[in-house]
Amino acid sequence: MLVALGQGSHALAALLFGLLAGWQLVRGERRRAMAVLTLAFALTALWAGLAAALGPEAILARAGESARNLGYLAFIFMLLRGGLGAETRPFVTLLHLALLIVGLSQIGFDLVFGLLLEGQGLVAGAYGATTMLHVIFAIGGLFLLHALYAAAAPETRWGIRLTVIALAAMWTYDLNLYTFGWLGGRVPVELLALRGVLMLGLVPSFALAMRRNALWKMKLSRKVTFRSLSLLAIGAYFLVMFVVSQAIALFADDHAAAIQAVFVFLMSAGAILLLPSTRVRGWLRVKLTKHLFEHRYDYRTEWIRFNSTLARPGDDAAPLDERVVRAIADITESPGGLLLIPEGEGELVAAARWNWPTLEAPRRAGAAELGHWLEASGHIVELEPLRSGNKGAGERAATLIPDWILAAAHAWALVPLIHRNRLAGAVLLERPRIDRTLDWEDLDLLRIAGRQAASYLAEARGQEDLAEARRFDEFNRRFAFIMHDIKNLVSQLSLVARNAERHADNPAFRADMIATLQDSVGKMNDLLARLAPKQRIRGEAPRPIGLRPVAKAIGAQKSAAHPIEIAAGEGCFALADPARLETALAHLVQNAIDASPTGDPVRLTIARDRGEARLAIADRGEGMSEAFIRDHLFRPFNSSKTGGFGIGAFEARALIGAMGGRLEVESRVGEGSIFTIILPVAQAADGEPGVEGMVA
Repeated sequence: MLVALGQGSHALAALLFGLLAGWQLVRGERRRAMAVLTLAFALTALWAGLAAALGPEAILARAGESARNLGYLAFIFMLLRGGLGAETRPFVTLLHLALLIVGLSQIGFDLVFGLLLEGQGLVAGAYGATTMLHVIFAIGGLFLLHALYAAAAPETRWGIRLTVIALAAMWTYDLNLYTFGWLGGRVPVELLALRGVLMLGLVPSFALAMRRNALWKMKLSRKVTFRSLSLLAIGAYFLVMFVVSQAIALFADDHAAAIQAVFVFLMSAGAILLLPSTRVRGWLRVKLTKHLFEHRYDYRTEWIRFNSTLARPGDDAAPLDERVVRAIADITESPGGLLLIPEGEGELVAAARWNWPTLEAPRRAGAAELGHWLEASGHIVELEPLRSGNKGAGERAATLIPDWILAAAHAWALVPLIHRNRLAGAVLLERPRIDRTLDWEDLDLLRIAGRQAASYLAEARGQEDLAEARRFDEFNRRFAFIMHDIKNLVSQLSLVARNAERHADNPAFRADMIATLQDSVGKMNDLLARLAPKQRIRGEAPRPIGLRPVAKAIGAQKSAAHPIEIAAGEGCFALADPARLETALAHLVQNAIDASPTGDPVRLTIARDRGEARLAIADRGEGMSEAFIRDHLFRPFNSSKTGGFGIGAFEARALIGAMGGRLEVESRVGEGSIFTIILPVAQAADGEPGVEGMVA
């Protein structure tokens, strides 16, 4: 009956693992580690098939089992090699090499002594040697699985957990199987037969793990002490198995095999259920750090992890508020947390949470008095003593902590984040899976980490405020430009209004007034457009235009207020944008008028010089010093005129530069100034002789 069960279960396992390997091939997995796992599935199918056909204790089946183990060993190595650091690379690589030698030795012993030298009385010796090698390989494999799970990034452990559990179950069973065989001095036929049933049970775990198909990331950083403790635990397990095996053989007599089989399954199930448990691992860590180490924390590792969480780059990184909560929570292994930030007069509001969806927190999470007290004291509040009525040093906190926090059973501690004696926020931590009391070391580390996290929050808030201030500054600058242009338009319209009183009956004046009003409306529309974000004066691509028509148009606009003279310029064309050029010239002419004595004309001179078109605006005003030209002339909001905005020259130079030209200045105190617009010279465009009428 048992033999038939063994053959049937191994045959079915061969079929299912063959299907797993085929499924992986069909999926076309390109990662090397997954390709190696596909090979391991194929070797498992081969071994199970040999065990079904020849018997699980046959020499070829034992060799197939060794090949299967080497396949999974290669898979673990492919996963681990990406996360090996300088400290652990030699150790783990050496262990892989040692297990490779052990696996090849198993195959060599089985084939040489079992097949080539069969009948020479050496098979029994070969069995004893390979059994011991199987025990060694199982121990090494379990240790590598422990390292693999510890090396996986926490956010990706879900993807590898089922694979690790399946391999751990397989090698734990093998460890028990070959331990009994070595200590009992006989082939454990019953356990060999039942191994097919175990392999059938592992197929769903492998299949589900393949569906998850996570991108497993390794970041191996293991200390020598914990490696030694892991090996010590495996050795202790081996010793327990030896004692129990001897006891079963001594007292169970004929029922020893059945009892051993039950014991193996119980031990394997216990290991599978307990070792992956976060609660069990947390309890072990607390006990080890409490009794074996002087300090609870490895500060170098904690600080690297803390800063890595806070400063994690990339678009896929969580928001900073959430990263702050996680960085603080990871220090005490708290599974979740909530960030409270001060708002308004200091009232605390719920801002962000990490991994704590069940917490019901009102947005107005704490009164301003709580925020002020945390800011002044920097006190880390442990909540359990407040719930039990043992206020002690936290008597003030008991009156300030909101009822909803005390009512949340899993709320554990409140950590203030202080930056330059100001409260940047406070993190409410969820109770760790292994409950404990905060000691001096926890408090010191949380206080320092809180200050570091607060600096990140303060910097982020400062960057947000700076960006907002820059947006306001950009708007204010644009509005100042608009105000300057509006002032010029008002002057022009005021002149039209004054002249209308005397010339309203003149048809020519009315036509000119209508043209002036239309031109002013167009400019006002441009001004409104420039108030919109990222908008500038309406512009066109530079094209050949005549400079004299532009100068005559501006002269006509300004001549009623001040005499304008235009010299030469016939047939001089420049490559420019008409709207930009007209605006820039209007600014410069208005500045010249403002600087000139009454009745002293502003002179516009147009000429060509060595491939450049020049339009000079000259006045005979007070002039400017070289220092003023260098330090103040082209800086906005610096003006030498009473009531001036100091923007005309600045905007004129910007507009001319946008057309590929430049603005030069010559000035002497007491003699006046000359502003020269220099643009690339151009030939007249077809159909544009003189370009008359181009500008209103």
